[in-house]
Amino acid sequence: MADPRPDHAFTAPGTLGTSGDPTYAGALSFMRRRYTKDVAGTDVAVWGIPYDGAVSNRPGARFGPQAIRRASAIFDNDPQYPIHRDLFEHLSVVDYGDCALDHRRPEIAHTAIRAEASDLLEKTGFLLSLGGDHSVTFPLLEAYREWHEPLSLVQFDAHQDTWPVARDEDDKSRVDHGSFVKASVEAGLIDPETSIQVGIRTHAPETCGLDILYGYEVEEMSSKAIAERIYERTRGTNVYLTFDIDCLDPAFAPGTGTPVAGGPSSAKILAVLHHLKNLDFVGADVVEVAPAYDHADVTAIAGSTVAMYVLGILAEKKAA
Repeated sequence: MADPRPDHAFTAPGTLGTSGDPTYAGALSFMRRRYTKDVAGTDVAVWGIPYDGAVSNRPGARFGPQAIRRASAIFDNDPQYPIHRDLFEHLSVVDYGDCALDHRRPEIAHTAIRAEASDLLEKTGFLLSLGGDHSVTFPLLEAYREWHEPLSLVQFDAHQDTWPVARDEDDKSRVDHGSFVKASVEAGLIDPETSIQVGIRTHAPETCGLDILYGYEVEEMSSKAIAERIYERTRGTNVYLTFDIDCLDPAFAPGTGTPVAGGPSSAKILAVLHHLKNLDFVGADVVEVAPAYDHADVTAIAGSTVAMYVLGILAEKKAA
């Protein structure tokens, strides 16, 4: 039964159960989850990373966490489609708020993200991060490397993000949103032989060994076939999911920094995610939502829905 008290994000007595707040009012945490800095013993901590200092085109993804949280209010307290269950009946989820970053010192942003992520991973079962530009995935993977062998990366994206890490080969610290995959392979954070990119519609100098499903292939394949390709590549375990919202065609996600035409619909990619419910996800992020370029929250709604589907996968496993 929904909690009748208003502002569930602050008044919730615990981390389970749904909110009674109307979709048009109340404090806007992600899906009305309780705001708290105490994540000990929780199944999932939702965490915003408002950083866009490493973009090569349009900035604005620093406002992504706010936009995704706001859009998530559209999810009412009925069982969520297509999971057909109350996600929070058994799954303990909190909203930790945002990463503490000094806007005057962008050069230490990745260090701060990695440190805070490492601290969170000591206390919670799963970290669901809301970006931010795609460079933030690199320090997240660095933090995960402390707890896991090299991960299998499942990347939904229009871009390979395998551009050279630095103009100067001696500078290995220069990781931007177009080079984080190459940097992650070189650092041994992910296993390219079990990693896959879905929706790619641009070319980079190298693949770094990852499998690629290009945009035209995604268009021609069924959602089930795409999921089967992902299962085959990753072998189903130790998977980190990173979802760049520009994987979707600009018709479905105009609010992003580097939109690329020819992409899939939100319906198709959400169907793929639903077919991935048996993957062993250890962490996930949704990045590159830039609300300044959005229309009627279309992109933010897509981003929040992707994040909700991740929670749905976890909720089904917890209830099984």
